[in-house]
Amino acid sequence: QVQLVESGGGLVRVGGSLRLSCAASGRTFSSYAMGWFRQAPGKEREFVARITRISWSGGSTDYADSVKGRFTISRDNAKNTVYLQMNSLKPEDTAVYYCNAGGVGRLSGIYWGQGTQVTVSS
Repeated sequence: QVQLVESGGGLVRVGGSLRLSCAASGRTFSSYAMGWFRQAPGKEREFVARITRISWSGGSTDYADSVKGRFTISRDNAKNTVYLQMNSLKPEDTAVYYCNAGGVGRLSGIYWGQGTQVTVSS
């Protein structure tokens, strides 16, 4: 079992940056692919970014087209933490961001954090 706790959300102006963190409990963090998803008001939850296990493919990454080139996902297995660096933020990035563990491809796994709100003001 994995428990996930996100932090780092907040209010930022257009063009600004935020870094989200997701701290995971448990000794098996390094064995999970980790992902970030987001859900805007009135919309379905959507894939944002993913990073594989380091042992699987060297921690390869994948991004939704809407964030490619602006967001960077990374992980620190020693700290059981995954990060999402978000730059050049846009109003359409406003959403609750969720950390996820155990997914396959762009599909989510069964472990979710509680979410952290990101609001981008124009």
